[in-house]
Amino acid sequence: MKNTLFKKNLTRIFALFAIMSLYGLAKLPESDVSERQLLAKQFSFSQHSIPDLNPYPMRRIRDVNPSLERISAWISSVGAGMAINDFDNDGLANDYCLVDPRNNKVSIAPLPETGSRYETIILQDKTLLTESATVAPMGCLPGDFNEDGQMDALVYYWGRTPLIFLQSNQEFFAKEIVNNNERWFTNAATLADVDGDGHTDIIIGNYFPDGAHILDADATNTEEMQDSMSRAFNGGSTQFLLWSKGSNAVNFIVANAGLDNEVIHGWTLAIAAADINNDMLPEIYFANDFGPDRFLLNLSSPGNLSFKLLTGEKTFAKPASKVLGKDSFKGMGAEFADINNDGLLDIYVSNIAGEYALEESHFAFINTGELDRLEQGYAPFVDHSEALGLSRSDWSWEARMADFNNDGVNEAVQATGFVKGDVNRWPELHELAMGNDELLKYPASWLLVQPGDDLSGHKHNPFFAKNGQGRFVDIANELGLAAPQVTRGIAVSDVDADGDLDFAVANQWERSQFFKNDCPDCGAFLGLNLLLPNSPGKTKIFQGRNSAQSYARPAIGAQAIVHLPDNKTLIAQVDGGNGHSGKRSYDLHFGLGKVATSQKLEVDISWRDPSGITHNKRLQFKPGWHTVQLAWPEQGV
Repeated sequence: MKNTLFKKNLTRIFALFAIMSLYGLAKLPESDVSERQLLAKQFSFSQHSIPDLNPYPMRRIRDVNPSLERISAWISSVGAGMAINDFDNDGLANDYCLVDPRNNKVSIAPLPETGSRYETIILQDKTLLTESATVAPMGCLPGDFNEDGQMDALVYYWGRTPLIFLQSNQEFFAKEIVNNNERWFTNAATLADVDGDGHTDIIIGNYFPDGAHILDADATNTEEMQDSMSRAFNGGSTQFLLWSKGSNAVNFIVANAGLDNEVIHGWTLAIAAADINNDMLPEIYFANDFGPDRFLLNLSSPGNLSFKLLTGEKTFAKPASKVLGKDSFKGMGAEFADINNDGLLDIYVSNIAGEYALEESHFAFINTGELDRLEQGYAPFVDHSEALGLSRSDWSWEARMADFNNDGVNEAVQATGFVKGDVNRWPELHELAMGNDELLKYPASWLLVQPGDDLSGHKHNPFFAKNGQGRFVDIANELGLAAPQVTRGIAVSDVDADGDLDFAVANQWERSQFFKNDCPDCGAFLGLNLLLPNSPGKTKIFQGRNSAQSYARPAIGAQAIVHLPDNKTLIAQVDGGNGHSGKRSYDLHFGLGKVATSQKLEVDISWRDPSGITHNKRLQFKPGWHTVQLAWPEQGV
């Protein structure tokens, strides 16, 4: 009897020990207060609200298809967008393009603290159904679409195809680019020279199925949601719009990419494009909700799209859910950046990753450099988010990396929060997640998510800085940035050309914010404004950021590798709008640390000119801002 009782107690003690040990392994390491305070001393930001448009009404919910009424707050949880760029041609990326779901307006205006240079501009066209009750703008993507040297804006929507608003001396005129009266539900768009012809193309990621009636309150049909919690392939279509020379001022052609249906019909929330194999053709990452993300090796040629689907490798220590292309999380933000300072581009991805949440994590896909395996279908990226401290924060959207104190090491910021209310709906969401996938597509089987309900609605946007052990630590509280916000987009730019990066956030159903960098002791920096001219000429270098050149457009996709005196390298490519609904400016910014302002730095620049020819050139720059008009064709400096 005693032996039996002893064995039972021993079993219980062993089980308790095992539980406590596993809890210890699963619990995130916590930094102490003194470490966070020391890290925070390197940063300082002043917060400024983006002015509201008046007298427009400020809503907090959208009208939806009656079959979606029980989850109206879920359906209404996206649509805030923020881009920073140069819309008034003063040479400074100090203007914003805001998508505000409270009034369904897309507005262009000077950022706070940059001067009242012009009146707010509203991008709208009533004749093209941008004011319809069944249409809502989701994002604003700056670009010089007609290559005239002025910044235009592509606005993408739920309920219709995107429009390009062409600029003529700060007047904007809407142009259709897809003339088929389709209903798209776009949540992601970026620019890249996909086919290598020297001109910028458009990549579109749609969410709900094409042709749906999501925002139609008078509809009589029943809409379908995702058909799986982790393998949903019934979403909207992925679209590639290739630049084409034509009689119109702007001309794009919808192109067939030859992709499988499971790749085309993911529920896409973010897109990122960057060249990882040095052929000046951008690889493309699609961050998909309710299903695996997709990574495509680009094998295209002018006018002809061709891709190879890449996936990572599962190992004994790495579950399939953490393997690129085999994952089962909820991809909502994506960013190419050098996370571990090895001179290679990595991928930072946001998912739903709270302390309990859906037991997911964010990704920090570190580049292994195994480019020789690309043709075999291998994606040379391995997730190290847990070791880096980036695996968990909360329900997160935009994922951004930037060097805010110019020490040569990127910080990480995320947009977090979903639905703000008073009634916690996490238990019901867990129940839905554990239910039968066959029921998920039916809205009637979903949890109740209506005004007043809450899912991660009171969280702050993390600001991660790297500590001495190479681990990222959230210091938002120490910086005074921990006020709860339900944020979707983050846009980054040095808006006043003082050498430190500022940022703005687009908030869902509340006022958006601008954060001006007041860095107390920033290091040196190198800023490059890389431009492609529309006529042949040699490479020209202009001192300063405010040297706007007529009839030159941003060199989207161009790459710069900075060689530092300690033999380390910094790498970046001109970002054409990667991510969810935040769009950074088309500048390259490198923090240099303690480099002297008189030090000449060698920089390798690679680009593709407007005739499609690729170039590589080593130039020298001192720290500071420089505008570079890249050669076409190469004729020296």
